[in-house]
Amino acid sequence: MSVTLRNLIAGSFILSLAAPVHATEWDVSLWGKRRAFTEHVEKLAELVEAKTNGEFKLKLSYGGLSKNKENLDGISIGAFEMAQFCAGYHRDKNPSITVLELPFLGVSTLEQERELSQKVYQHPAVVADMARWNATLLMPSPLPQYNIIGVGDAPATLADFEGMTVRATGGIGKAMAAVEAVPTSMSASEVRQALDSGVVKAVAFAPHAHMSFGTVETANWWTTNLNPGTVNCPVVVNTDALNDLSEVHKSALMGSVDEALDHYIAKYNGDTMDAWGPMLDNKGIKRITFDDSAIEAFKDKVAGPAADEWVNDNTAKGLPAKELYELVKSNIN
Repeated sequence: MSVTLRNLIAGSFILSLAAPVHATEWDVSLWGKRRAFTEHVEKLAELVEAKTNGEFKLKLSYGGLSKNKENLDGISIGAFEMAQFCAGYHRDKNPSITVLELPFLGVSTLEQERELSQKVYQHPAVVADMARWNATLLMPSPLPQYNIIGVGDAPATLADFEGMTVRATGGIGKAMAAVEAVPTSMSASEVRQALDSGVVKAVAFAPHAHMSFGTVETANWWTTNLNPGTVNCPVVVNTDALNDLSEVHKSALMGSVDEALDHYIAKYNGDTMDAWGPMLDNKGIKRITFDDSAIEAFKDKVAGPAADEWVNDNTAKGLPAKELYELVKSNIN
């Protein structure tokens, strides 16, 4: 081999070592503002950037990319690479994961909600359901049981909910309908105006959302133990974008999910719940606690019929609905 050829090869090798790795930036569609509900996404962005020395960044946008009810559509067309959405916003688009929104499932902790969601997300029928939107489920946003905050006369019994307009989605809406309330579906960002204007008289949220979206500024009562269920709000990624990642970047992303969720749960169980009680006191919001017999009667009236309806409806759509429901119940029990 000539000296010139050896020099050319050596030079090419040195240049290849010095060549920068292509930077990757993903757009992430969220809504509202940074709050407990988005802390795992914030932490994920921090971890991914650190693990890749800044070569892979998640660019978080709160409402700048899409409306929250259109995030799954945006993922499907590749308008952005990652997004958060709630199953109850469009049950027909993601029927498989709405099993996690059935009322009175019996989930009692964020840790349990996380484990249960992750198991459901891995079921082949759920993977296929989300594949219709070119979406891969990345991680859940575990939320505690919802309770209701409202204006006007506080309900002394469950019968007092009759005729009350309540912002409630998914299975929680079905539960409220069972006590003859009038469930109304709207996005979280619309709730404060609806409560202030009288469009709704009460709102079902987890504590962080009551604080973030301002319902505590208007309300005068709060139910402490209604606990009709929760919503399931996954973080998803565009499947093509995920597959296009380098192995290093993909490993950084997928390998950061558990740590991001650990951070999220610690923050929610700590900062959010520590602040909730004092906030109710400071705002003069009355706590309403129903007796055990009323809650059991409520559960008996709602849980079984809602589950049967969900299984029948989704079996007709071609889902292994009974299998998904039994997966949920077996993991709770």
